Amino acid sequence: MGREERIAENLTAIQQRVADAAERSGRTAADVTLVGVTKYVGVPETEALIAAGCRDLGESRPQELWAKAAALSDLGRSAPAPAPARADPPGAGLRWHLIGHLQRNKVKRTLPLLWLTHSGDSLRLLKALDQSATALQGCARVLLEVNISGDDAKHGFAPDELPVILPQLAELKQLHVQGLMAMARLAGDAEAARRDFAALRELRDRLRPGCPAEVGLDQLSMGMSRDFEVAIEEGATMVRVGSALFEGVAG
Repeated sequence: MGREERIAENLTAIQQRVADAAERSGRTAADVTLVGVTKYVGVPETEALIAAGCRDLGESRPQELWAKAAALSDLGRSAPAPAPARADPPGAGLRWHLIGHLQRNKVKRTLPLLWLTHSGDSLRLLKALDQSATALQGCARVLLEVNISGDDAKHGFAPDELPVILPQLAELKQLHVQGLMAMARLAGDAEAARRDFAALRELRDRLRPGCPAEVGLDQLSMGMSRDFEVAIEEGATMVRVGSALFEGVAG
């Protein structure tokens, strides 16, 4: 089986698993966005994933996102939106998601390429995104990254910081907060991951009554290749799947 066929087969299998997990949580596959994470593969594999029907793509490193977005644009696959995250680009364009840490000195170059930043992990970064979006006469869609497990190695807000942070974010007019993002603890099994995902959903539900109207909390980005089904069962609206999509594909 060739690379293209293998990736298409993997994508179909993952989509079915997403649909099954959504059904178990009382929802449908349409309620969950599958973000295909391409950080460990090159442009040919990314092209094959696009050809198979995955249009939401995720990268961890801004430099890699720049390179892939440029290469795919040159090939006629995609072009950046005319303003950052102002609206869904016309037609069947790609939607780039930054899922890794974003340094403030890379915001200006990265933001125009992005549909959504999953890693809004500090107030300083969120202010930089707002300032850059203002200069570009657009807006910056973002998720607030929460260190829900308390791992020292992870970025993100502590859960008890958010009630103080949300009113400040409401003042950033070009920053459009869409929800929360988290990763399960590094050490632990599926049930440990479930507890982390449930904790993020419960945090969102506690924050909602006092949340400023300008701040959205509808989206929950949680779950990766090893635990996305558990994440969906606990309420994920976005899952970030990489290695499972490219299983059996030579690097």
